[in-house]
Amino acid sequence: MNDLTQCVLTPDVNTDGFASLGVAVHRASTIVFENAEAYASRGNRGPDGYSYGLYGTPTTRALEAKLTALEHGVRTFLVPSGQAANAIAMLPFLTSGDKVLIADTAYAPVRDFANADLARFDVEVAYYDPANIDDLDRLIDDRTKIVWCESPGSTTMEVQDLPAISEIAHRHGSLVACDNTWATPLNYKPLTLGVDIVTEALTKYVSGHSDLLMGSLSVKDESLVAPIRSTLGRFGIGVSPDDAALVLRGFETLGVRMHHAFSGAMQLIDIIERADVVDRVLHPALPSHPGHSIWKRDFLGASGVFSVVFKPGVAQHVVPALDVLKTFAIGASWGGTRSLAAPMPVKANRSATAWSGDDLVLRLSVGLEDAQDLQADIEALLAEISARA
Repeated sequence: MNDLTQCVLTPDVNTDGFASLGVAVHRASTIVFENAEAYASRGNRGPDGYSYGLYGTPTTRALEAKLTALEHGVRTFLVPSGQAANAIAMLPFLTSGDKVLIADTAYAPVRDFANADLARFDVEVAYYDPANIDDLDRLIDDRTKIVWCESPGSTTMEVQDLPAISEIAHRHGSLVACDNTWATPLNYKPLTLGVDIVTEALTKYVSGHSDLLMGSLSVKDESLVAPIRSTLGRFGIGVSPDDAALVLRGFETLGVRMHHAFSGAMQLIDIIERADVVDRVLHPALPSHPGHSIWKRDFLGASGVFSVVFKPGVAQHVVPALDVLKTFAIGASWGGTRSLAAPMPVKANRSATAWSGDDLVLRLSVGLEDAQDLQADIEALLAEISARA
């Protein structure tokens, strides 16, 4: 071969005996075939075969397999973000005239997607009280194709009774989907509780380092695989194998990070609950939490994300007081190594339930910093809020 050709062609290298603990990064758009017949019959390779980089590489398949096993599902799909996972969990199963019921405390972009896009496709969107089974039973009908859950609820941490919800939904022929980002598949397994589709924002705890975006959908029945896979293909949605490799690396420390974050959160909650400006702390692991009994029954653990509700008239002083923080950073998302604080409005994202009191909740995500530094930061914040109030 001439030099230019040798520059282009890649030599075959013997990999026998190379057993690395790390997952190799396989980058590809084009997948080549051994002969013309293999190319012509590539569609027969099925969902586990390789035909084009958009539909997976060995790197992304490794991440999918790990998630499938942890979720107790039959197959997992990767998408570019947690919200993409939420949207793709609904789109393949809805058509004009259908109805979707969404927990009133779902992630705000889910509400925006439903109100702006599903409604534009002539899908009826309704919201139900996530903690009231009777409300769901009242709203559901035979046009309802999806019941959307998020447990605990975004910001305000309502815990849902997934077995009871699934029983009602399946009786009406509806699928049940659940956003499981807060707990991760280590601490909650919705597919074992009657849910059909579970989504994760791998952006957060699973990747664990605040440096990438990715989401996943895992399903418990093979009949759900083809509609999702074909939708992803038509929309041209795939993920980077480099990012998948980073998620796989983050996965290896997920257990110890979650344990550390939860332990640190409970230590801080003990301090926060005693503050004179605080009304209550929202975290399902607290016996005082309204959904604690369901959390204790269905969850295997908890995360380090919780919310602080302040006494009447105090909330207006929270945002300017955040500037005293030195260890906590102010920012959206959560689940990384750095502790984060984010003031969150509530009322604009509720329609089936009512939020009483001031329209601000402080969401805290505890990271991996030293407990004394975090404690000092929280004590300084509470003192500043108290002085301003």
